[in-house]
Amino acid sequence: MPANSTPAEVTAARAMTAEATAAEVAAPAPAPPATGPDLRATGLRLAYDNRVVVDGLDVAIPSGRITAIVGANACGKSTLLRALARLLTPAAGAVHLDGRALHAIPTRELAQRLGILPQTPVAPEGLTVIDLVGRGRSPHQTWWRQWSSGDERAVHEALRATGMTDLADRPVDELSGGQRQRAWIAMAVAQGTPVLLLDEPTTYLDLAHQIDVLDLVTDLNRTQDRTVVMVLHDLNQACRYADHVIAMKSGRIVAEGDPVEVITAPLVEEVFGLRCRIAPDPVSGTPMIIPMGRYHEEAPAR
Repeated sequence: MPANSTPAEVTAARAMTAEATAAEVAAPAPAPPATGPDLRATGLRLAYDNRVVVDGLDVAIPSGRITAIVGANACGKSTLLRALARLLTPAAGAVHLDGRALHAIPTRELAQRLGILPQTPVAPEGLTVIDLVGRGRSPHQTWWRQWSSGDERAVHEALRATGMTDLADRPVDELSGGQRQRAWIAMAVAQGTPVLLLDEPTTYLDLAHQIDVLDLVTDLNRTQDRTVVMVLHDLNQACRYADHVIAMKSGRIVAEGDPVEVITAPLVEEVFGLRCRIAPDPVSGTPMIIPMGRYHEEAPAR
């Protein structure tokens, strides 16, 4: 303030300063930057030999949430997941993790940040559960850093988290389908990656084991903040367990978002070719798909 300022000018300047200070106090603090993994694809074109399955696809996976990819058979669900896991090289476009193209990330580093459970994994004959889970620590080891107490702790925590501690010494090939799937998930947990990709994790399991596996996946998301992307066939289970749904048809994304907003009767008919009604799930409140076949198009008269 100049020395020759008049009393009125001093008063006005003080008022302006007070208003600015009050505005700073009242203004909401800026949102903290996102710290979770940023996995996205742009302009993705995926093909097997000369057969194009996905073309021109853009997608961003919500960080710290469970995403389910749904759609009819051969729509490109698993193909997209394979590209997100760098198991399939795009013919065009790219997949990025935290701003870096997947193909530019060294394999060991990528395996520390992104885990994949394929559709039908196979363990060597006679391999025990604890040995299988221990293989999840391989990306963290080098010739100068071998097995450590931290690796040991990670393995036992993964066994505990998946309820496999009592089966640690059993051969994997002697387990039931549900137990075997939990063992493979335990390996992925021990790998310690912030992103977990699961290709049809409930395939070949009975209903009780399907729910068991999906509950486990939810535990990993809620207690360890893992970003989970899974391909599911059961649309009702996708609505129950996913925060975000990606519906695909013929290699393209038809709709995506919160299941409550995305899953509608017209969408189901467009994506699956199935007429249905949507009702609130009496257990979860999420959309429940009630299929209508030729023999059950209308409710019987009473």
